[in-house]
Amino acid sequence: MNSSTIKVRVSAIAWVAPSIKLFELTPAEGALPAFAGGAHITVTMTPELRRSYSLVSNPDDQSCYQIAVLLEPESRGGSRYMHEQVKEGDELEISAPDNYFPLDTTHSGKHLFIAGGIGITPFLSYLPTAEAMGLDFELHYCIRSQEQAAFTQTLQQHLGNKLHFYDASRQQRLNVKELIEQHQDSAHVYVCGPTGLIDDVVEQGNALLGKERTHFENFGDVENSGDAFEVHFQRSGFSLPVGPDSSILQAIEADGRIQVECLCRNGVCGTCEADILEGEADHRDSYLDDEEKAEQSTMMICVSRAKTSRLVLDL
Repeated sequence: MNSSTIKVRVSAIAWVAPSIKLFELTPAEGALPAFAGGAHITVTMTPELRRSYSLVSNPDDQSCYQIAVLLEPESRGGSRYMHEQVKEGDELEISAPDNYFPLDTTHSGKHLFIAGGIGITPFLSYLPTAEAMGLDFELHYCIRSQEQAAFTQTLQQHLGNKLHFYDASRQQRLNVKELIEQHQDSAHVYVCGPTGLIDDVVEQGNALLGKERTHFENFGDVENSGDAFEVHFQRSGFSLPVGPDSSILQAIEADGRIQVECLCRNGVCGTCEADILEGEADHRDSYLDDEEKAEQSTMMICVSRAKTSRLVLDL
């Protein structure tokens, strides 16, 4: 991804659910880069505060980008900033779109889209492509209630019997294993949402379909608080304290002496992976598998912390 940022103007803000705002972003100058369904952008709010959000707009419309932001009850700054500080007419800096959750348009069989809560967002940019290409798909949308969920009326109007709701307030629950088993021979499965739903779908998908047909994304806030510790950067030759409510990445960015690329800031993309020279990491990412985490040779510094009082990293 190009590390340069794009200036955009907040052209409209609208509530789409009691805790979810839709932000429309238009270019301050020039044109916006093209993107494919499943892409995300990273919004720079302050030098130390950046968050990634899925694009929910139609990939064929490059006149604007749209993102939907849930106000997290335990917000670490990002969603609260977007909800309370950003106003129509403001200018923001965003990254070019990147995509770690693409739709496999070469697959001619069934596509099972499974969304939980705000995890509906990447699928909204899938749908125009899937419909235009005539792909065989179903959207399974797990919600707390019809009143709290976003985009329900729009989805109902456009998808008809391709849409399946699971309303927790009505004791409705998706049986992930049963759904995947019904389409085991031909399906790809995609999931975005709460950690529990992702874990369930990934476990069943890997077992029944294989990893190559199981796709997931998680941009919800990962809990990265814990005991304070010190991190020493071997190549750079200095150390920094990491506070109980800060990440290693945030400490690096606040200090400013080291430049680290991180696209997702949520332990998903792997771009901030750093080698561990001494100490033991408390792994909280979704990128490394269990064997790699047990090796304690690398870590994702955007979310993972230290089990020891001091870490030495090859940075």
